Amino acid sequence: MPAGIAAVLLLVVMANYVPIDGLRLPGELGKLVIKGTKITMQRPRLKGFTSDARPYEFTANSAAQDITKPDVMELHEPRGNMQMQDKATVDLSASSGVYDMKTEMLTLKDQIHISSSTGYEARLTEAVVDMRKGEVVSEKPVWVKLLNGVLNAKRLEVVDNGGLIRFGGGVAMVLQPDKASAKASER
Repeated sequence: MPAGIAAVLLLVVMANYVPIDGLRLPGELGKLVIKGTKITMQRPRLKGFTSDARPYEFTANSAAQDITKPDVMELHEPRGNMQMQDKATVDLSASSGVYDMKTEMLTLKDQIHISSSTGYEARLTEAVVDMRKGEVVSEKPVWVKLLNGVLNAKRLEVVDNGGLIRFGGGVAMVLQPDKASAKASER
């Protein structure tokens, strides 16, 4: 499964299960710290299963919510792991993120790393996920390691919950044929 599709699925599940408020949070809250108008949860953890029985787990170093902006959740070092339909696993990490519960928009920033157990890998500096539409857009450079090469682009757009992935803004792709294909062509 291409890293973009796996990433979209992981981001969609992650955003749909981000804590809505302290009273309805499934999982572990960890330590709560209240300072001024901001409530911070240390090491929140969410673990469960998708509707089709695939396990997932999401954690963060911390998650903060300002009571004057109750629709916005700040995530520090969010991480996620999810099993895909083909039993492969996908891991996601980022330096930070912001989830707007009202608009259902998740913005991940800095050092976004996505890797799958099947060998795909992606690195981004920003990704905006529209949970309502099942779309992901990055207007920043993206690097994708494929099984037989590397793709670099200045823009990424994922639509239809991963059904279509577009790269743009100057795309460069280097393919390296596998050894079996190289040996067959030598004959």
